[in-house]
Order: sequence, then C-alpha cells, then structure tokens
Amino acid sequence: MQEASEDPVEQFSDEDSSLFEKFLPDNIGSEPDADIYMNFMKAHQCYDTIPTSSKLVVFDTTLQVKKAFLALLANGVRAAPLWNSKEQCFVGMLTITDFINILHRYYTSPMVQIYQLEEHRIETWREIYLQGSFKKLVSISPNDSLFDAVYSLIKNKIHRLPVIEPMSGNALYILTHKRILKYFHLFASKLPKPSFMKKTLRELGIGTYKHVALVEETSTIYEALGIFVARRVSALPVVNKLGKVVNLYSRFDAINLAAQKTYNNLDISMKEVLEQRWHYFENVLKCYAHEILEVIIERLVQHEVHRLVLVDEEDVVQGIVSLSDVLQALVLSPAGINALDS
Repeated sequence: MQEASEDPVEQFSDEDSSLFEKFLPDNIGSEPDADIYMNFMKAHQCYDTIPTSSKLVVFDTTLQVKKAFLALLANGVRAAPLWNSKEQCFVGMLTITDFINILHRYYTSPMVQIYQLEEHRIETWREIYLQGSFKKLVSISPNDSLFDAVYSLIKNKIHRLPVIEPMSGNALYILTHKRILKYFHLFASKLPKPSFMKKTLRELGIGTYKHVALVEETSTIYEALGIFVARRVSALPVVNKLGKVVNLYSRFDAINLAAQKTYNNLDISMKEVLEQRWHYFENVLKCYAHEILEVIIERLVQHEVHRLVLVDEEDVVQGIVSLSDVLQALVLSPAGINALDS
C-alpha cells in the first residue's frame, strides 16, 4: 500500500481551517516577533497534518531484504515501519539508507553477487549488520505538537517520523519535514510575518557552507554511496571539473539500482548512471546567498524538494540549504534550541 503523504496534488481539506482557531490573533499580538511561527507549531498537533485518507507500507521483519526494497520502489515511498510478529510491536524503520549501507558494506566487484541482498531477511540483516545494537525506534504521538515533531526530526537526524497511537500501538502516518513545512505554508499567510522572513540567507546564516558533501560526475556510484554512508547526507550535488553543479543524486535515486538490477556493478560513473535514470527524480533547484528566507520557503514548497543547492553567479556550489535548516530557523531558533548540532 502506498503512503499518501507526498502526493504533489494533495491538499489539506477546508476543515483544516478550523484548526487555525487554536492560534488566536490576540495571542499573536502578545508574542515577540520571532516567536510567531514557533508558537504556531506548539499550538498544533501532529494529528492535524494527517490526511483524511492515507495509507502506509509496513514490512514484517521476516520479509526478504530485496523484496522489501523493491516494494519501496514500487510504491514510491522512502521508508516503512518494521513490524515484529513475535514481539507484536514496531521495532524500527527500513529506509533507503539501509539499502545504501548494504550495498556499500558488501559490494566487492561486478563479478561477485551480493548474497546478503538477495537472500537475507530483514531480521537477519539487522542482527548481522547492527550486531544486536539496534537503534530504538523514534516515533511520536498524534497528540504531540508539531514543535515536538520538528525537534525530534532534527535532533535525531531522521527524515521519517512514524506517528503511533500510544494506546493501540497502531502506526497512523509517517511525518516528514516536507509535510510539516507544507502544513505551515498553508496557514502562513494568515499569520503576521516576522521580520526575519525578509532577511537573506547570508544574514541569517541558514544552510551548510563548510565541507559540503558533493560528488564529481566522473566518480563511481560506489564512491557516491561511500559519501552517503560517511557523511549521512540525503543528496549529493553532482559537479563537473569546474565545480559547477550539473545534477543532483539523492538517496532515493540509489533504490533504482535494485529496479534496474545494476547493484552488482557499482563501478560505473555518476554521469553514466544519471543518463540512465528513468524514475522520477528531483531537479537541481538552486538558490543564492542574497535571496531572502521568504523566497526560499516558497521555492521549497512549490517544487516539493528537500533541499536547494546554494551556488554563486557561475553555478559553483557554495552550500546546501535543507528543510532541516529552514525548520530550525523558523521553529527552534526562536526557542533558543539548536538541534542541528545536537
């Protein structure tokens, strides 16, 4: 079953407008300028962002790893909660990052089949790869605030936050940075606009500018996967020999290696792989340090992307502005919290 949260044509229902009554103008007037968006997030629950009708992909831990990743691709989703039938509870998440870790860990050459991907069950791989030190599932209650959700996503450096009903233990939804920003943007026009929205990225210092993770178009896929593993980034700007950005390779692109059955040959160049890319992918959307935050948010929401590549006037990569960076500035910084560095 397909997760419905990322459908670009999906809109929040008109009934959601009534939720705005939680955040009264009188209360807004009493808040400092920078606290407006922070308090909006504190006043709304995770439940408010869940679509009227949504579906989830859930995997049993006895499922074969390869089948699980093919199912992610077939349903167009990036992660799925893992259900342990013996323990009768959710024990973690299977993500594209796991797929990348498997490929990078076990790949040796085009001549050697990756047995771990072909045969292992999810539970077996977790036991072998994680050696029993499983990370605790990070989840949130539908009654928790969006402020709590933003904090949890950024602090734990995750991109998918399962919303689990505490009484029944049922997973209701997978909350993402993108969904939260989209929900915020729906109501932003009804809120007084803080002065920092008119400031530039340079003035606000939003984004990553040092040691930016990128890959040259002549590099191999295996080298790109190694950067994903080592740097824990979600996408890599692909640059030419002059350092100019020519494409973007995201973690979701890597799952196409399973569909095309090319994961046993990771020695081909990024340029070759990008030329063969057939599945939906995010375009390279750029931004500049002199652009104001309001414009940046509009671009992220309109194009439904997870990050913008910050370039100079000659398209040379200068940094990355991610959804985490933006939500940190909008929601957590006014509270005196820097979850990015936690």
